[in-house]
Amino acid sequence: MCPVDDEPDQPVRRGRRKRGGVSEEPTTPAPAFLKRIVPPYEILSDEGLQRIEDEADRLLAEIGIEFRDNPASLKFFKDAGAEVKGELVRFEHGMCRKIIQESAPSSFTQLARSPEKNVLIGGNALAFSPLYGAPFVCGRDIERRYATIEDFNNFVKLAQLAPSMHHSGGTVCEPTDIPVSKRHLDMTYGHIRYSDKPYMGAVTSGWQAEDSMRMTEFVFGKDVMDQNCCVLGMINPTGPLVYDADALESLHVYAAHGQGSVVTPFIIAGASGPVTPASMLAQLLAEAMAGMALVQIIRPGAPVIFGINTMGLNMRTGAPVRFEESWNCVLGAGQLSRRLGVPFRCGGASTSSKLSDAQAGYESALYLNYSVLSGVNFLIHAAGSLELGLCISYEKFLLDCEMLDAVSRMMTGIDLSESAFAMDAYVETGPGGNFLATRHTLARYKDAFFESGLYDSRSFEQWRDDGSHDAEFRANATIKSMLSDYQAPQLDQAIDDALLEFMESRKSELPDSYA
Repeated sequence: MCPVDDEPDQPVRRGRRKRGGVSEEPTTPAPAFLKRIVPPYEILSDEGLQRIEDEADRLLAEIGIEFRDNPASLKFFKDAGAEVKGELVRFEHGMCRKIIQESAPSSFTQLARSPEKNVLIGGNALAFSPLYGAPFVCGRDIERRYATIEDFNNFVKLAQLAPSMHHSGGTVCEPTDIPVSKRHLDMTYGHIRYSDKPYMGAVTSGWQAEDSMRMTEFVFGKDVMDQNCCVLGMINPTGPLVYDADALESLHVYAAHGQGSVVTPFIIAGASGPVTPASMLAQLLAEAMAGMALVQIIRPGAPVIFGINTMGLNMRTGAPVRFEESWNCVLGAGQLSRRLGVPFRCGGASTSSKLSDAQAGYESALYLNYSVLSGVNFLIHAAGSLELGLCISYEKFLLDCEMLDAVSRMMTGIDLSESAFAMDAYVETGPGGNFLATRHTLARYKDAFFESGLYDSRSFEQWRDDGSHDAEFRANATIKSMLSDYQAPQLDQAIDDALLEFMESRKSELPDSYA
């Protein structure tokens, strides 16, 4: 349910900007994705990268990867020349890399319902996507609880309205008020109905992935979908060195349909992988290459994204934690991805804090900074995360979007055009002059600096006289306004009817399973 503040609504002064980055004045439409000018940070030397790649190949050749309960995957690998013994597959040195580099695209475009919002993934492009997979939701007026389909749709709407959010995401939060067996239908529909940005589909089983394919076909048409990426799927190996049946079934579906697979190993250092960054990177690369190679064997040229997710383990409490080694892995994995020649995905504004407090701000800014510097192309968990992704916060979602706005400006570098050097303004003012009223200043001042709609930059007296509100209060008020005024993007009635009919038919066939 939309957050309702116990305090009466009060005007929130945000200058020219409002609603989490939506300007009060007509402006140039927000870009569908960012074009990076600032180069990525390289933490590893060529020699270091080669050592990690060699160790990854050693894992693949000597230890191998288990592909469980999926004979089709084993046959694909055997036919491709891998050694298959039971469910264990071993690959010759360089085999997976060769398969990937022969056919996997270095970049691709994911189509959106509105063509102007198509997203390029790869190369120097960067796209932000919301938090993925949170079972809980919280807010200024919401005590932490399980998420519902209303929450899910609210976050889809907020992502649709946020100029800094280029992608609608996937399982932004788990709608626990709908049976597990059926909620994938409502989530896919929510992305299609309440957003015209690109989205991710279901991956919890092969048949649920097929449902997402069918619903996407209603939107784009079978012929268009056969030739283009219209939906992404998150494929997670089960560390260490295992792919389970559900992940493999979903991978097969997305690959067979030519849709994008975000192959994302998840390593908890000290639990599902060693505690050292070098070994974590080698394991990440080995697991990811095995999955991406399988996609290319199933359908050469199908889009793949090398994704990573790493955490540490607090040995005293058993709780997962972010730590500097995770950030180093993000930077190193970005380099490995570029050498492999495929797009890169990592996490974003993540924090272990339980509130939208100072810790949440500091940790999220640090992790986002490392993520952006890694050269990431598809950044998931870009907004809303608390408890390392277990909970999504309404207010933090919007506050993070403000941070994404600022980062977006950083990625575009410094304008070095003739007009940027403002020689005419120097001529106009002369030595000792004032630039306040020059034509150069008047033409540029509105967009010269990042101006947040939620981070207060007024004087203390102005802030005090306006109620002494913190950023969370301002975000709460803005969210209410955004959701109250929200209007869904136009969707062809025939498509909407077909989607609803399909959902009704599928739900009548499926059991009400909550496990």
